[in-house]
Parts: sequence; C-alpha cells; structure tokens
Amino acid sequence: MPSIADILREAARSISNTLALDLTTSRIEVQCLLQHVLDVQRAYLLAHPEQLLNEAQRSTFDVLLQRRMRGEPIAHLLGEREFLGLNFKVTPATLIPRPETELLVELALQRLPQGVASHVLDLGTGSGAIALSIADSRRDAEVVAVDASKEALAVAIDNAQKLHAENTRFIHSDWFSALGDERFDLIVSNPPYIATDDVHLTQGDVRFEPLSALVSGMDGLDDIRRIIQEAPSFLASNGWLLLEHGYDQAEAVRALLKRSGFVGVFSEKDLAGIERVSGGEIG
Repeated sequence: MPSIADILREAARSISNTLALDLTTSRIEVQCLLQHVLDVQRAYLLAHPEQLLNEAQRSTFDVLLQRRMRGEPIAHLLGEREFLGLNFKVTPATLIPRPETELLVELALQRLPQGVASHVLDLGTGSGAIALSIADSRRDAEVVAVDASKEALAVAIDNAQKLHAENTRFIHSDWFSALGDERFDLIVSNPPYIATDDVHLTQGDVRFEPLSALVSGMDGLDDIRRIIQEAPSFLASNGWLLLEHGYDQAEAVRALLKRSGFVGVFSEKDLAGIERVSGGEIG
C-alpha cells in the first residue's frame, strides 16, 4: 500500500498533467482529498507522511482522484466549500462559493452596523453562503434568502440548520415575485451574469454547475437589469443594493443603477484588481 507522501507526490503530478494546474494547486487538492478519505486535518498529513493507506482507503481515494481528473470540482467531491471561515454544503444544484464573492459580503457588512436590527435580502441564494455569512456576523439582522430553485433552497436550509442561523428565512421565489410588500435595508445578489455564448461555460468547474445560476441572456445582464429595475420597490429609504457581476460589466451596471434612481453609485475591485461588485443607495 502507498504512503501519504507517495500519494501526495504521484496524485499531484497526475492532476497537474491532466488538468493543466500548477503543482502547488494540485498538491493542495490532493491534501483535501486525503483529509476527506482519512477524516483528518491537514496537520496530520504533514506529521505522518509515512503512514500507509489500507485497501479500502486507497480504493476510495482512487475513485475520487479519477473523478477529479475528469474535471469534477473538488467542492462536489468533498460535498462542501469554505467561505469566509464557514463550511457550506454544496451540490450540483448550487453554485460553488468563490473567494471573489467574499467582497460582496464584506461590503454588505460595512452597511449593517453592529447591534442594529436590519432587514436584509439575498436574491438567488444558492447554497446560502452570502445570506448565512451575513446572518452569522450580524445576529441582530433578519436575513431573507430567496431562490427560484427548490433544490438549491433545500441546500441553503441545510446549511442554515448546521450553522444555527435562526435569524434567517428562506422563500421559494423568482427574484422578488413572492415577497409581497416587504421592504429591506439592504439587498445583495450574486445573480447569473455570463453571456449565453461565453466560451468559459465549457471550461473548469462551471461545466458542473447549474446553467440557470450562470447564464443571463446574450450580454449576461438580463437578470441584473431586472433586479435593478425592481429593487427600488423593495428597498426602505436609504436602502442599498449591492450586486456581484462579471469582470467587464461594471460600467454597464453603474449606468443601470443611475438610470433607476440610485445615488452614491460605485464599483469596488476584488483582490485581483477587477471591478467585481457595484452598488448604490436609494433615496
């Protein structure tokens, strides 16, 4: 039977060659798979490189490795993804939470003072990562999360229960359609924003994610247009709307926000220097 060190070296090389990933990234992925199979922390792998896997452990690892080399996302293989220090269950029914989306949560929290009761809406919640991260940091806020997918909502509800997020409420809704006359101090959304013919839809993890959570018309802005147009009717006075969008959409999103009466319109760059989130305030 191979040792932990053997598997780290050989499997990392296999993933790197097959998926054209750098060896550092591939090694991290193999560590994640080994942690999952052995049910240990990363520190254990580093402290016990000589440990041999038994036959059952090696068989389980090999199945996961082959699935990864066919392109399946690590998050789907492990069934979870970390986001802002919290672990979220993910399935093929939801988007995989990504580091750049953490900016959206950080900007939301800046507009929600500690100790103040606030009413927050997360549109298209998916796994619930955005809504539940806000709810975890602002226990005085009531966070309403909606999604048009019942399967995605079930995942978000599971995550809420695991995180004991009692200040959240989940609604099956096509954007605002089931919200009646509710008003919110803050609306956040990471909506679909990829163009229908974008070549990236055939690459990487997005091949395994729901198209309905990715694609939004020929220019990728159909859902963003709808959200911006309808949001003022659901925002309280001086309420904010914050939207994640594509790398080249910030200027268009700012124009849409201004056209719908938002003020203080801005775009914020992520850690890669890309304008990733835009927003504005309603008077």
